[in-house]
Amino acid sequence: MSGRGVLVAVDTLLNERFTYLEGNISVERGDVVYVPFGKGNKKLLGVVVKTDAPIDNLPYELKTLTSFHEEWPRLSEPHMRWLEWISEYYMHPIGWVLKLCFPPLLKKVKGQKSKRPAIVPEVEQSEGHKLNAEQSHCVETISQMPGFATHLIHGVTGAGKTEIYLELFSRTLHAGKRGLFLLPEISLTPQLIHRFAKRFGGEIAVLHSQLTDRERTNQWWDIVEGRKKILIGARSAIFCPIEDLGLIVIDEEHESGFKQDEMLKYSGRDAAIMLGRFRDCPVILGSATPSLESWKNAIDKKFVFHQIKQRVNARPLPDIEVVDMRAEKDLPQKYPMKPFWLSQVLYEEMLNSLARKEQIALLLNRRGMAQAVFCQSCGHTAQCPNCDISLSLHGSAHLVCHYCDYHENFKSKCPDCAEGERVNLGLGTERVEDDLRKLFPDKIIARADRDEIQSRAEMEELVEKMEKSEIDILIGTQMIAKGLDFSNLKLVGLLLADISFNIPDFRASEKSFQLITQMSGRAGRHVKEDEAPGRVYIQTYNTTHESIVFAKNHDYEGFVANELIQRQQLNYPPFHKIASLKIQSPDQRTVYQASEILAQRAEALKNKFEIFREIEVLGPAEAPIAKLKNQFRHHLLLKCGQHKTLNQFIQKLMSDSKWIPKQTKISVDVDPLNLL
Repeated sequence: MSGRGVLVAVDTLLNERFTYLEGNISVERGDVVYVPFGKGNKKLLGVVVKTDAPIDNLPYELKTLTSFHEEWPRLSEPHMRWLEWISEYYMHPIGWVLKLCFPPLLKKVKGQKSKRPAIVPEVEQSEGHKLNAEQSHCVETISQMPGFATHLIHGVTGAGKTEIYLELFSRTLHAGKRGLFLLPEISLTPQLIHRFAKRFGGEIAVLHSQLTDRERTNQWWDIVEGRKKILIGARSAIFCPIEDLGLIVIDEEHESGFKQDEMLKYSGRDAAIMLGRFRDCPVILGSATPSLESWKNAIDKKFVFHQIKQRVNARPLPDIEVVDMRAEKDLPQKYPMKPFWLSQVLYEEMLNSLARKEQIALLLNRRGMAQAVFCQSCGHTAQCPNCDISLSLHGSAHLVCHYCDYHENFKSKCPDCAEGERVNLGLGTERVEDDLRKLFPDKIIARADRDEIQSRAEMEELVEKMEKSEIDILIGTQMIAKGLDFSNLKLVGLLLADISFNIPDFRASEKSFQLITQMSGRAGRHVKEDEAPGRVYIQTYNTTHESIVFAKNHDYEGFVANELIQRQQLNYPPFHKIASLKIQSPDQRTVYQASEILAQRAEALKNKFEIFREIEVLGPAEAPIAKLKNQFRHHLLLKCGQHKTLNQFIQKLMSDSKWIPKQTKISVDVDPLNLL
């Protein structure tokens, strides 16, 4: 064969590089090309990963590259090396990883205009606030460490971490570099974009899932071609190939929203750290409640640690009171109209706050009217036919599955025994809103959950109304607990704080503590030093749970010290790496047999190779949600002290797939956050 051979990562599920002849086009590593693929020579996209590939003595005839992609630029060497790391670490086909770097559409046709509101509002620019001593020390320390390093900023809620980010980005732009700012939730973007726009004007680009394909494409080209200098986005924005990258910031780094659970199961936080390493730029992690992994890296001096112990302008942290709901039934019933889920003390505080025209936020991390519906006669519970989970009641008329979105009309007569009446069990945000409208008919009440807030415009409208004090009481799920800053919000209530205590997940206590602390931090963020602090009421049936005890005392360090002891004893992160192997099939017997065979193969591999002896294999077992979207599910959990050893073990374990039954899928999740 004549001509130069090149290796191409093709957009296909095969985790291989394919050899092609270069032909009439001259390519370099990182070029995006079209290639003929398969028996029908279907034209697929691919990225050149190596030139001068050997072509002699091959047992088949090579095909020739078709053409370059008409628009997409060559990926730089640091970006290519980072993408290859992601493919190897998360065990995902390199071709599928590479395609995440590009926009969904071709460039915008000239003259085409969007009718949607501007993504970045035009606001009057202003200089940043004067930094206090703690903020200034943090900025100067980071600025004096050029090149790659991971910095963890642990600051109490309201400590002014955003002002630190803004100053660091200002210095980055002054040095001729560009920046990347990652958020875990799009619900945080309206306020953040406004603050960045006030500081940097038209230098901001935005990427997240609530944009249209055209908007995402235009924003992508704005940052790639240099018209914008700072990219703000959710986790997928990390793949945008930004040259001259000088700073990466991951705000609320502890949040599970940075972890992708489908397809490429990557951690946006961890991937960002590695991107900073390959780009040789600093990476900033910020949180009032850092993940245990990041905290351990900080105390082990793998991360540079910065701590901010005071709120801006010495504003006091909120007073937190724990309300024992078990004792509520024994109290004199002073308020006959009060719903069962509302304690007397919180109700009285709400009355006082409303009289002072202060805003109130109530957190309930559960949507709908009720989380279950059951028959009082036969005990039948409404179950999703596709998933192993109860249906939730919405709007007193629809039963909904929150996993597969199955819907059915609610009928009070039991479909199983045809005699009993079905009743609601439990509580959801919709029920809370309904009760509060009866309790406070003259007040403006808003709800923020996935049912009510489904678009960027709806979230922006909610934030604007809260900022203007046009909402008296805000009810929401965890989307209102993170990063939002409302000056007139003085009272916060956490309803049924116990919800996440008993989830079958070793991170349950950590997630509960983080949610309680973050939500508490929304209260009284703008009170002055000599004013009464914000007030927080945690309603619970388990007053001695560690997440509540430590959160009440604003004691993050006490919580993590206690939690780390338990994690170390059980070889869980951050002391060991873990990976989850999920086996699923539409046939229950098949998934059971496949999971047993996989476990046997894992044990045989451990016995065969000395290097794998330290790996723990837990399971197989039914997943906590044993059926999801008509798929029966089992899983194995693997633990190991070294991630490279664990990676090699899984590669060998999954190298032969011939034994896997038809319609059975085995997926690998490295560093899983969701074990359900």
